[in-house]
Amino acid sequence: MKLSQWIVAGAALVCAAVFATPLVVHAQAAGPDGEALFNARCKACHDPAVGRAPPRATLAVMPPTQIVEILTTGPMAPMATGLSPEDKRAIAAYLTARPATAPAAGPDAHPAPASARGGFAQPPANFGVDPKCMTAAPPIRETASDWASVGVDADSRRFQRHPGLAKADVPKLKLKWSFSMVGGGMPTVVGDWLFITNRTGKFYALDAKTGCVRWVLDGVAARTTPMIVKSAISPSGWATFVGERNRTVHAFDARSGREIWASAQLESNPVGAITGTPVISGGQLFVPMSSGEEGAATQPAYACCSFRGSLSALDLATGKVQWKTYVVTEPLHPTRKNSVGTQLQGPAGGAIWSAPTADARRGLVYVATGDSYTEVDTKGADAIVAMEMATGKVRWSRQVTPGDNFIMGCNAAVRGLNCPNPMGPDYDFGASPILFKLAAGRDVLLSGQKSGTVYGMDPDSGRLIWSTKVGSGSALGGVEWGMAADDKRLYVANSDILNLMDEILARQGQPPVEGEASGPARPGLSALDPATGKVLWTTPAPVAPCRYAGDASRAPAGSACIRAQSAAPSVIPGVVFSGTMDGWFRAYDAASGQILWANSTTAQAYDTLNQVKAQPGGAIDGLGPTIAGGMVYVMSGFNGPSRTGGNGINVLLAYSVAGR
Repeated sequence: MKLSQWIVAGAALVCAAVFATPLVVHAQAAGPDGEALFNARCKACHDPAVGRAPPRATLAVMPPTQIVEILTTGPMAPMATGLSPEDKRAIAAYLTARPATAPAAGPDAHPAPASARGGFAQPPANFGVDPKCMTAAPPIRETASDWASVGVDADSRRFQRHPGLAKADVPKLKLKWSFSMVGGGMPTVVGDWLFITNRTGKFYALDAKTGCVRWVLDGVAARTTPMIVKSAISPSGWATFVGERNRTVHAFDARSGREIWASAQLESNPVGAITGTPVISGGQLFVPMSSGEEGAATQPAYACCSFRGSLSALDLATGKVQWKTYVVTEPLHPTRKNSVGTQLQGPAGGAIWSAPTADARRGLVYVATGDSYTEVDTKGADAIVAMEMATGKVRWSRQVTPGDNFIMGCNAAVRGLNCPNPMGPDYDFGASPILFKLAAGRDVLLSGQKSGTVYGMDPDSGRLIWSTKVGSGSALGGVEWGMAADDKRLYVANSDILNLMDEILARQGQPPVEGEASGPARPGLSALDPATGKVLWTTPAPVAPCRYAGDASRAPAGSACIRAQSAAPSVIPGVVFSGTMDGWFRAYDAASGQILWANSTTAQAYDTLNQVKAQPGGAIDGLGPTIAGGMVYVMSGFNGPSRTGGNGINVLLAYSVAGR
């Protein structure tokens, strides 16, 4: 069975996303036909969703003006070539059943001024802010238990040393509150403030203990985790930074939500996007750039491919670009023409999907890069790269998988006109490197790949010290979103999702997913010795009850709950928290791997604080849990690239000891 066939049969989210805005609209009296345009330009990738494309259910709950922006200056601009502004507004109106009255954004468009962006914006009807749950904005006060960046510390370890709860408290965790949003990300917490973005453009500041809204901004479409830092650039003394879909970064006053600055667009290629969280070190903000070119390249008329992953350094006070470094350094040149006459080019790729890791002592910043998009050789893909903070100069680059050439829609049965030859396995990096100090005093740089292989490298030179395979690996992981480390061990979640799909297909007498590497599925959580790579323990992901209420994901016959362990884990002293794509959230003994606590986020529906009734849970995927101030936060129903277990609308779950 081809991967595309699996997605069609197994993850048709649009058909059953419970809370998606109704998609049927009355015929337009005049003007472009939005339905016909959607069917001609968009349907093949979004209905049902293919690869990393968001499903139609997710598009349906976006603001119409955001869809217009995505088609105009966002990652879908290449796919929208030839569409007029009226055409784009018609598509948006068809998808959302709401008119897109605002004009299309221009290439240099900036967000609304601060006066329009601060305060309480009006959410859509099904995301109403209960007036009884709108709280005043007290001062932000830091604590030892804050989780203010995506990796907690500059080393990207996801280790909360002062969680506000002990190992003995973990079995007593109970849900305290829930909050719905579309395409929600991972929150950060400072004191009793919680900050979270989502892909439909709402940036929330919540009371971390109660979930009540302190402010919400419109028009901040992001999948990155807000960075919070004490800074004199902000009137309140606290600033937050968000990398947005439109390839810009914005700084806001964390207490009021007022805009401080907006950067220039950091990438001119319209397929570019910011998916990895920008990271702060000293007076600099390091911004990684990824892309949607793997999807855009499926079009025969698209001149595949030209995007190059990059890292930009911005001045923290002003947002001005100090330097920008591309990871693909070989010159771009024409290669061949495809069968419809489109001139192809290369090399391209090396998207940086994850947050960089800052090493102030060495003056270096490390990034992990994605695959190549063409058959033209490049050393910048599937690599760990070290750049000098001051200049952006590449100190070293270590490629681990040469020739990993991949775009979507290519396998033995379906050969798009732009498919690279040879094709690679799509084993790129999606997880941030971790800088770890060993007991002997030296450092090791740890990275995990979708191949299921974990690497230890010398941070001074990139020399490979060790490599260990913890899973069979697949195009969706292996190691997909991240790892965690305390002072003794490295904790690695392994997905092997396509191998799990093969298990289901085999039970039904069907062949495996075509074009994917085969091997036994080994989903689970492992602990490794950071010095040697030795596996200290492995706990397989349990087979457990699961109900995908939101998207009714189906295998060719019956429900297809997948126990892939794809989300990034997080760790506190003695305990590792990790979720699986069948919606289970578990706590593991850090020394032994024994499961200490487990909660099924799909076993119940949630009446959320923002007035969504009977909100279902779903897959736990993406950047994993946040732990701060005695609370544990996790997003359930995340719409990940596998299109399995997503709900269109996700739910942020907040746990505390005994629910207090």
